[in-house]
Amino acid sequence: QIQLVESGGGLVQPGGSLRLSCAASGFWFSNYAHGWVRQAPGKDREWVAGINSGGGITSYADSVKGRFTISRDNAKNTMYLQMNSLNPEDTAVYYCAKDNSPMIRREYDTWGRGTQVTVSS
Repeated sequence: QIQLVESGGGLVQPGGSLRLSCAASGFWFSNYAHGWVRQAPGKDREWVAGINSGGGITSYADSVKGRFTISRDNAKNTMYLQMNSLNPEDTAVYYCAKDNSPMIRREYDTWGRGTQVTVSS
């Protein structure tokens, strides 16, 4: 059974940091690119970041570039999103997603259930 499980969300003050994790199971994690996508209340889903299967190539939305870092540990079947300098506009449910290729294509075929990130004072 293919499964992605996010964790690490929570409430943080503006300027703070959080680290999200995505634990994968049921498939060969290291064969596929993955990404993070977020959805704020009342808004469409927004792609945040992607990473290729080997972890050497990453890509970011302009809105998070320089603040967020995506990474993965294929030995642990886990992907991460380090989020720094958070602001209220980053408040959203963050989803982990599996790409259908080793390269970053944003053609996601499997999604986690999401983890809530709230940035507020």
